[in-house]
Amino acid sequence: MARLFLPVLILACVLPPAQADEHTVVVTPGKTDGACVSVDSAGRRVQSMACLNEKLLPAGEVASRQAPSLSTAETNLQRPSNQLGLYNRAALEHRMGNAFGKSVTPQRPPPPAPASPLLPPR
Repeated sequence: MARLFLPVLILACVLPPAQADEHTVVVTPGKTDGACVSVDSAGRRVQSMACLNEKLLPAGEVASRQAPSLSTAETNLQRPSNQLGLYNRAALEHRMGNAFGKSVTPQRPPPPAPASPLLPPR
């Protein structure tokens, strides 16, 4: 089986790639002089709006510009869902145990056997 894998791998690397269809996105690298990256999607050229907005700013403002501060509501939106008390699939799977997807009651260990008052404790 290993003898068959190596020629197939070499053949796959040597063959030219298939033609791109209209849904393929081609990213062209930008120039090194700070040009924006343009993307060709379905025959239309699209440029990054953030990059174009920075190009329209005066030269001194780009370096001294600070990131906008986030409000409390925006900060809360960036917190993970389990800290906000929202649905979290991983936490639900952990809580349900092996009953996840089978039952609405979570997995629980079997109840302990009652201790006999006549036998000494172990």
